[in-house]
Amino acid sequence: MAILKEFEDMSDTPLGKLKQVAEAMTVEMHAGLASEGGSTLGMLISSVDNLPTGNEHGLFYALDLGGTKFCLSRVQLGRKKRRVLEQESTEVSIPPHMMVGTSKGLCDFITEELATFVATEGDGDFHISPSRQREMGFSFSCPMTRTSGTPIKCTKHSSSIDGAVDQDLVAQLTQSMKSKGVDMRVAAVVNDTIRTLAGGRYLNNDVVAAVTLGTGTNAAYVECANAISKWHGVLPKSGEMVINMEWGNFRSVHLPLTEYDHALDVESLNVGEQSFGKIISGKYMGDIVRRVLLKMAEEADFFGDTVPSKLRIPFTLRTHEMSAMHHDNSPDLRVVGSILQDILGISNTSLTTRKVVVEVCVIVAERGARLSAAGILGILKKIGRETVKKGVKQKTVIAIDGGVFKHYSELTKCLENTLKELLGEEVKDTVVIEHANDVPRIGAALIAASHSQYNDMKSETGVVVSNQVSSKKGNPFLYISVCIALYFLSRR
Repeated sequence: MAILKEFEDMSDTPLGKLKQVAEAMTVEMHAGLASEGGSTLGMLISSVDNLPTGNEHGLFYALDLGGTKFCLSRVQLGRKKRRVLEQESTEVSIPPHMMVGTSKGLCDFITEELATFVATEGDGDFHISPSRQREMGFSFSCPMTRTSGTPIKCTKHSSSIDGAVDQDLVAQLTQSMKSKGVDMRVAAVVNDTIRTLAGGRYLNNDVVAAVTLGTGTNAAYVECANAISKWHGVLPKSGEMVINMEWGNFRSVHLPLTEYDHALDVESLNVGEQSFGKIISGKYMGDIVRRVLLKMAEEADFFGDTVPSKLRIPFTLRTHEMSAMHHDNSPDLRVVGSILQDILGISNTSLTTRKVVVEVCVIVAERGARLSAAGILGILKKIGRETVKKGVKQKTVIAIDGGVFKHYSELTKCLENTLKELLGEEVKDTVVIEHANDVPRIGAALIAASHSQYNDMKSETGVVVSNQVSSKKGNPFLYISVCIALYFLSRR
């Protein structure tokens, strides 16, 4: 019990500390926008300067490339606002030999699967407009540079594909599609958190930021382009730019790190990195619980005279098992007993022992949830949404996706309640947390729609002028005729 009490004290997150964490997050965001490498946050400038408005229409594709598989999706968007007429997806596992091959080989494999997927358009209500090229949004589950699809450094599990990190996958995929006769343009390149932001914005214009709480964690938000000091290029017409924060790497003296966190970090493959992520993400929380139980076993014979051997194995206890124990409402905590026996080889545990195990889970989950809320407050402070001006009606929505948020209901409830506490009575009702649900799957397709090469070709009369007419060698009389028609239609 002394070990439990010490761990609880070290993990404590009173409101005062959380507000310090939020302020530190805001400071790091400013620093990251000012200069490259000036912050623990990545603050990466994305290629997304136009989020979906709900008015997009047409057929668009999405490719979501993960560590061991990829997902191909397509969506048919109607002309009516926020109308998804049809959507379809298919998942493809990457063969083991592809995982250790070349990035060219991977792109060829993806293109072959894409060609098969495109060929089934006619099986549903999908159709591409005549003379239009198919367009696709390409999504990675790791950060990437703004001007290309080159991953910077995957912070989650990744494959051993030769050149996948150092080469421009978009250029390779484009070349592969061209060589195999797949007429499709990569219209946008994003990561998983930005696609969640896009999907949320498509359904709700009040969405200003997105957070991923799953195996890994990240955040993205909409920033004013003129606030990005490190950006030396031409500002976008929209005046906005989506920033990929890479907030898992956030560090601050205010984070309540314990001896178990330090030990996990030292033994990890990315020592000194992902400090915030190692506290709040699904990959690590279960192992923090295991480490606390291991100390109890070693120093207090918590599970008997011998230390269970499986308790010494890193990541034996996973966060979804931690969640199951936390949610166990049975009188004898039989779920806890079963997990201890099946996963850790610990049998015949008493009810008192099981209650202590649950308490460890609660401490780890509440710390993760409350710090996540503090991170969100930091974003709100940066964009001026942590207060409400008198007489101004304001609604701010944060879209959240990820397995931890979706399935760990006690953690989710704690996160939402903590954010309300931090915001206070006057502001709490103006900020809403929404589960992104299934929209992220088509998020990359929605961004492709908002960045379509045909968007600026549509006039108010509904007449579309093709790029080939105005910018390529074509029939000048046809071009002049269209312009005259548009003139008289506008006069009417």
